[in-house]
Amino acid sequence: MTLHLERPTGHDLVDLVESRVPGYSLEAPFYTSQEVFDLDVSAIFAGHWLFVAAEAELPEPGDFLTVAVGSYSVIVVRDDDEELRAFHNVCRHRGSRLLDEPRGSVGNLVCPYHHWTYGVDGRLIHADNQSASFDRSCFSLRPVHVRSIGGLVFLCLADDPPADFDEVAARVEPFLAPYGLRQAKVAHQVDIVETGNWKLVMENNRECYHCDGHPELVSAYFPLFGYSAEDVPPRLRPAYQRYDEAAATLQSACVRQGFPVEGARELDTRATGFQLSHAPLDGAGKSFNTNGESVCTRLMGSMTTDRFGDLSLHVQPNSWFHLLADHAVLFSVLPLAPDRTLLRTTWLVHPGAEEGVDYDVATLTRVWQATNQQDGTLVARTQRGVEDPGYRPGPYSTVEGDVEAFVTWYVSRLAAHLSR
Repeated sequence: MTLHLERPTGHDLVDLVESRVPGYSLEAPFYTSQEVFDLDVSAIFAGHWLFVAAEAELPEPGDFLTVAVGSYSVIVVRDDDEELRAFHNVCRHRGSRLLDEPRGSVGNLVCPYHHWTYGVDGRLIHADNQSASFDRSCFSLRPVHVRSIGGLVFLCLADDPPADFDEVAARVEPFLAPYGLRQAKVAHQVDIVETGNWKLVMENNRECYHCDGHPELVSAYFPLFGYSAEDVPPRLRPAYQRYDEAAATLQSACVRQGFPVEGARELDTRATGFQLSHAPLDGAGKSFNTNGESVCTRLMGSMTTDRFGDLSLHVQPNSWFHLLADHAVLFSVLPLAPDRTLLRTTWLVHPGAEEGVDYDVATLTRVWQATNQQDGTLVARTQRGVEDPGYRPGPYSTVEGDVEAFVTWYVSRLAAHLSR
């Protein structure tokens, strides 16, 4: 744990990855180095399935959004057959950007430079002043792999995406189906640029060791993540007793709903690491609100009870999701620079839910708006710390197992990339 490089390159990157000590946080260059950041974009973000949007953001043919991943720009669009498509945001003529807007709706995709025109299926349909031998079919937009899992849109920039994604989708979709995410409505969306490396944002999410710093969140959450029944400290025993009772109620509700009961935890054992868990909420046990009360009167999808806890899904490398009976909250993380990260939070409700009648945005978003701001402060403090010459990796606690799993997954994927 003595390696502390300023600008790792070439073999230094291999040495840095191989020097990682299990159970400890990463060396400073993983959080501060431009070279490691560039490696992260090519090995992690260009090589794995990334969550980028909800299908509810693209409800009609022609609806599009653009996604920036490092130097890549990708258009995600719903075509005329209502299928999702994704393309590199690059004209096939001389490389101009096609779309600058973050989202919108189009009939066709028209290059603003020389007006090459593409259908929303990516086919080139118009190009002026070409030779008689010009074959438009050879100049369609370059496709990007795109998939929806239960209404959650993922893309992969690699030519050959991780092959286990189909298996993960099959495992996850039965849990998502009852929430009706494909037909849901976007109630609110917020982008925050956190002043920290993307891995610090993900690590912060993967533990609740710090949840005492989230008073709004723990008003509905049980602060018991990472504890077993045997090692719950005395101060948390009353919370654990409430949790035990709420868990039994949730189990009964799952049986009545015909909902899958067993979760899954495969965070660091496959290319598309994921975790599914279903936890009861404190108080009324209904939603993220003061004392666990509902925040929307219309239930999601085919939900039949408002007391259905929190279905949590984590997918490596950049996303996590909370699905409740009355709404869903989706989080995506995209790297901007070694010390800057985009966090996008999207709230979904029943498509028939009416703002001001069934929900109000302030109440719907209050818990996670506050939690995101608090986490942003913690991430910024940690970024300043890992940039300090005095920083050295420290050991994870017994309740930070998911952080260790994330870091183990990350390092293993870097090693696999570098070995190629």
